[in-house]
Amino acid sequence: MTMLIFVYGSLRRGQQFHGELQSARYVATVQTEACYELVDLGPYPALIEGGATAITGELYEVDRTLLAQLDAFEEAPEIYQRKPLRIAGVSAEGYVMARSAAGRAPSIASGDWCKR
Repeated sequence: MTMLIFVYGSLRRGQQFHGELQSARYVATVQTEACYELVDLGPYPALIEGGATAITGELYEVDRTLLAQLDAFEEAPEIYQRKPLRIAGVSAEGYVMARSAAGRAPSIASGDWCKR
């Protein structure tokens, strides 16, 4: 069984931890619906529910083994929660942080970690 994972920060192509996805199949670069916020936590971002920004990221097809590895890498469910995301025409999940856990991290107005 495979599923689609949406990545928006350090796992994207050209970013520090993209190697974690070496066994995944790249599908497309997409944007979420404009109902999230992307915040800058320094070395990586966090996606927060309840904003008004479309977040840019990449979709990857992953198998169960890689999904378990990504959950561990993202420290889910302790730090991030893997949840279904609102992306037009696509059923995908991504890693979401609770607003309270993000503290006063500054927002990335563009919604694109690579263009901050």
